[in-house]
Amino acid sequence: MKHPICLGITGASGAIYAVRLLEVLRAAGRDVHLSISPSGRDVIEQELQLKVDLDDFRADALLLGDGVDPNDSKISLLKSTAGVSTSDSNVLGSSIGRPGKLHYHHWRDFMAPIASGSFLTAGMVICPTSGTTLSAVAAGAAGNLIQRAAEVHLKERRRLVLVPRETPLSLTHIENMRRCVEAGAIVLPASPGWYHGVHAIRDLVDFVVARICDQLGIEHALTKRWGSG
Repeated sequence: MKHPICLGITGASGAIYAVRLLEVLRAAGRDVHLSISPSGRDVIEQELQLKVDLDDFRADALLLGDGVDPNDSKISLLKSTAGVSTSDSNVLGSSIGRPGKLHYHHWRDFMAPIASGSFLTAGMVICPTSGTTLSAVAAGAAGNLIQRAAEVHLKERRRLVLVPRETPLSLTHIENMRRCVEAGAIVLPASPGWYHGVHAIRDLVDFVVARICDQLGIEHALTKRWGSG
């Protein structure tokens, strides 16, 4: 039995990374426990023009269900550029059976299973990771469910991947990253490489998502590996 993955989406730029990661994890057959902060919701709407209701969450709001209009221009744009919810998403290179289940938890719900160390997971990703969330994780000061779940993963010595997307970095950012790494987290900035052949935005998005999947031990065929020919 494969344990689920936790995914937190917070208010840094780069919402497309989170949406694509969620699709890839589910395509890989992994159940995902998702929580989105209010700022994360706002960035999703600002960058992707997708409206997410945190109090009445629907998976199709993130293009993950069948209830979306395929003629919608923003959906067409995402399909053509980032590869989200497309039949040729190139996630694994082969069929893996049923998609993973999505479990949503409200950011205020400290009674959610992911708030407890007794709930077993295979790791957690906060993508993207806002500066405020980075600071809270570094200080061990949980003000919402995402921050609490991160705290749980550190104390239980489980994989925690933080994906900041900020530039330039202040000394405070750098110090918070250092403290998170010292506590056991992996800091994986959303810094896409170009050596794998970039033809569209999708290639840049998939580069970062592929590196996140590598850290979680999720097999994929998102990018060509260096030295693979």
